[in-house]
Amino acid sequence: MGLFNVSHPASFLLTGIPGLESSHSWLAGPLCVMYAVALGGNTVILQAVRVEPSLHEPMYYFLSMLSFSDVAMSMATLPTVLRTFCLNARSIAFDACLIQMFLIHSFSMMESGILLAMSFDRYVAICDPLHYATVLTNGVIAGIGVAVTARSFITLFPLPFLFKRLPVCRSNVLSHSYCLHPDMMKLACADITINSIYGLFVLVSTFGMDMFFIFLSYVLILRSVMAIASRKERLKALNTCVSHILAVLAFYVPMIGVSVVHRFGKHAPRYIHVLMSNVYLFVPPVLNPLIYSAKTKEIRRAIVRMFRPIRM
Repeated sequence: MGLFNVSHPASFLLTGIPGLESSHSWLAGPLCVMYAVALGGNTVILQAVRVEPSLHEPMYYFLSMLSFSDVAMSMATLPTVLRTFCLNARSIAFDACLIQMFLIHSFSMMESGILLAMSFDRYVAICDPLHYATVLTNGVIAGIGVAVTARSFITLFPLPFLFKRLPVCRSNVLSHSYCLHPDMMKLACADITINSIYGLFVLVSTFGMDMFFIFLSYVLILRSVMAIASRKERLKALNTCVSHILAVLAFYVPMIGVSVVHRFGKHAPRYIHVLMSNVYLFVPPVLNPLIYSAKTKEIRRAIVRMFRPIRM
């Protein structure tokens, strides 16, 4: 008997928002707008960083990595979400669901790692500005990008295989319009202890540690800023962190909300679980380009210069 010679459905059925099935066609419009903002906004930032020489700095290289992960996350969920809401095409093949699950969790972990790298960038820029250019060289930045990507894919590589070893015989209906590991585990009719332990290990050792070091970096940044004599210079230093802080909040607050709802809200209405998961996946890719475009004048200027020839 092979390791994966267990009972699996040929496909899963995805779910939109429970209780609002009749409104899915109306909800498709706002979803399309969100995807357009996420894909368009992040693509514009990627192009602006590529073509604008003044943005060839560590901070903006990390921002381009964040935009790339947001584009990748949006592309990972877009096909099934739009098929579910626009066409009511709910079926997804078993193996395709595993691939989507792996990609969603991988790109989410990648974004967490990039946010940590960006906090390190702010720490060096504020606490050790004289060595900023020598610490964050192009080689170091590329190495960080590779390390973040490798961590995501290597850490989560076992996840599809851990699920594939489980028989699925209760149902084939998932709770969302995309595939997530916690949701898929609920359909297994076997002991899921190993999957649960590994999922908790991944959560604590990656997202948890990233959050801790981001918090620590800002404690050190705040201590360094408070030592600056000039109030104007203190505000100027803190202002360079505002965009990153907002991006961190946009990513981690919904993630913590999802974790709390799944852990302690077992009796909460089903649509609450679905809504929180959708906020976690859809909000950061939409907000990040808006935050950086609104709060970072260098990005705004680059975007204006990039589109100015089009208006002439």
